[in-house]
Amino acid sequence: MARDAIIDWPLARLAREPLAEGLRLGAVHLTVSDLERSLSWWRDAVGLRPRPLEGRSAGLHAGGEDLVVLVEEPGARPVRGHTGLFHLALLLPSRADLARWLAHAAAERVPLEGLSDHWVSEAIYLSDPDGHGLEIYADRPPDAGAWTRGMTTIPLDVEGLLATIGGRSALGGPYEGMPAGTCVGHVHLHVADLDASDRFALDVLGLDRTTMIGGQASFWSADGYHHHLAGNLWAGRGATPPPPGSAALRHATLVLPSAEQVERIAARAADAGGSPEGREDGVLVADPAGSRLLLAS
Repeated sequence: MARDAIIDWPLARLAREPLAEGLRLGAVHLTVSDLERSLSWWRDAVGLRPRPLEGRSAGLHAGGEDLVVLVEEPGARPVRGHTGLFHLALLLPSRADLARWLAHAAAERVPLEGLSDHWVSEAIYLSDPDGHGLEIYADRPPDAGAWTRGMTTIPLDVEGLLATIGGRSALGGPYEGMPAGTCVGHVHLHVADLDASDRFALDVLGLDRTTMIGGQASFWSADGYHHHLAGNLWAGRGATPPPPGSAALRHATLVLPSAEQVERIAARAADAGGSPEGREDGVLVADPAGSRLLLAS
């Protein structure tokens, strides 16, 4: 989220067949213009650890599977006013982990674009050298009452957050990187037609719509989470996909509980007029705005 609004929490179970429990997000693949520059930023500013290069690509992780995969296309240009990635969001295991990351960002003067309290979570926003949006966040516990209030965007209580690690006096010391357990919490997309994106998320993917910002954005999830995917019209209604040569989203990954679930969703995508593409690592489907999702199990 990046708009100041208090929005409702109308859990909508409208899908023909809901996803099985256990959906999670896998690696987000991005095109970058300069791989060495991007790897340095994701390592030094964000705190992810790069794997050895494989040609013009490299994965980044926090001690487990890849969370972000960078693919170099020299000369690729940042995307403005098109569909595709609004931001990917890295979910940290705890509020203290978020505080430690903020302390690191302050010490290293990492440029930030926003610090927000969404009631369900606390979030920090920034962008990589190619303009890919990134949210780093920590959830509040679902039983803390915040999740029943809906979502909002209000200023983050920075002092309260830093107090979890001893306040500003604890800002010193080297940052050891993002902790084990960090994962991709959600992916937020620019879309062209919110109604079409709603139908795709609900009827093809089988997600629940958890929240709406009237006529501007929708948030979708499985298992009662606040959102795994979201779509907004902030790049413009009817926005077109990024042109060739863009530093853009290549695909995001939805990891499903079973291969049978992957097959069912791929079949629904085909019935809806899409053209699922089978690969060794899963099935690629495209949303109505052209953003690609890899269905894996």
